[in-house]
Amino acid sequence: MEEADAQTVEENAPVAAFPWLPEGCEAMADGEYDAIVMGTGLKECIMSGLLSTMGKKVLHVDRNNYYGADSASLNLSNLYAKFNGGAEPPQQFYEALGHNRDFNVDLIPKCIMACGKLVKMLLHTKVTRYLEFKSLDASYVYRNGKVYKVPATATEALSSSLLGLFEKRRFRKFLMYVANYEHGNPKTYEGHDLTKETMNELYEKFGLEKATREFVGHAMALRLDDKYLDEPALPAFEAIKLYCYSLDRYGKSPYIYPMYGLGGLPEGFSRLCAIHGGTFMLNRSIDEVLFDKDGKAWGVRGGNQVAKADIVLGDPSYFPNKRTKVGRVVRSICFLSHPIPNTNNAESLQIIIPAAQVGRTHDIYVVMVSNSHQVTAPGKYVAICSTTVETDNPTTELEPALAILGSIMTKFDDVVDLYEPANGDGSQDHCFISTSFDATSHFETTSNDVLDLYFKVTGARLDLTINADSTKGDY
Repeated sequence: MEEADAQTVEENAPVAAFPWLPEGCEAMADGEYDAIVMGTGLKECIMSGLLSTMGKKVLHVDRNNYYGADSASLNLSNLYAKFNGGAEPPQQFYEALGHNRDFNVDLIPKCIMACGKLVKMLLHTKVTRYLEFKSLDASYVYRNGKVYKVPATATEALSSSLLGLFEKRRFRKFLMYVANYEHGNPKTYEGHDLTKETMNELYEKFGLEKATREFVGHAMALRLDDKYLDEPALPAFEAIKLYCYSLDRYGKSPYIYPMYGLGGLPEGFSRLCAIHGGTFMLNRSIDEVLFDKDGKAWGVRGGNQVAKADIVLGDPSYFPNKRTKVGRVVRSICFLSHPIPNTNNAESLQIIIPAAQVGRTHDIYVVMVSNSHQVTAPGKYVAICSTTVETDNPTTELEPALAILGSIMTKFDDVVDLYEPANGDGSQDHCFISTSFDATSHFETTSNDVLDLYFKVTGARLDLTINADSTKGDY
């Protein structure tokens, strides 16, 4: 394995070497860069890794003293401190849960589609060499107060208790069509034009019931709402095909999850950046982004130290005047001493609660992981429930999810604001801003945000033609 540390450079360089420095300021690290990246969340670390492999000189800073930002994995003491004003946990907290070193709890857990875009990014950059993955045991959907395994193969369709006798055959026929369809090969179309036919029309032609359409759209196609039903079918259809393809290739579910938690992902991309000469500065606050008279960013200042770059990129917290609040997310991190009931004792899983099932506008998501992924002590489980806030009582909105978990040992609730960039594509002011992590329990929306950010910064599309099957042996 290739190893490297972040580039180390002399601080307090003489002003004469950097004539652009404001009076009374010193150069931060070695002063001039192609890109400055602020925050070590996953999106920012992917971008710094990608830019560094393009030959860009990158400075990556974070106000925290650890990698990951909002996508970090925390041990018990750090997790307790985060939600209790920095306090040390009482001894009974450890006695109930286990040793501090046995836990790597993700603040924002998201499953990775085994053949999806994030895996292709990992392959494209060879970050897979730094990580180990394992499949989740199952994917479930909620209906009428109960959870059911999502049937994603013709065989599962015939045995699923989620479907009635005649619906099983209709759904089996639909899944066989999904498996055989090849975009660009008219012989597999069977008379359907998915670029014009809506998803509702496709469902109608296969005779699928409303309840079936609900779990297919939300738990397989991973649509965030039902607008897709009246849109051309191809994008949702290809998402369903990806779900089935990933499940077929990787076993019990279409999802994989990093061993030791998601914190390894930003660390892996940070290592990639360091190998290509990137400079990292943790525990470094940024007081302001610096702009020229035309309103274009040219650098950043932290204290009396300044760094210069044509590209300034970061998460919304570093751009308070260039972000727009678009909502809130509520999450509950729940510790259990047992698997979630009625899931065949699964050690890891995802559950999606379609919004219509509980009278909501937004779906509710549950991810549960355990010692099987080395994120908890043996015999302990952590289930994180999340949704987009719709009322003035956010934590009560997770009650349908909490009700299916069984007995909860302890939990930590968090309500955070969601932000999007308010400065367009960043071309005018050279500020490139990621969006906040949404409530979803998968990386599909996150991957799309990274690809969009990459295009805004570079003007090119990231090549994702690589075959995700090539990592199968890794997990």
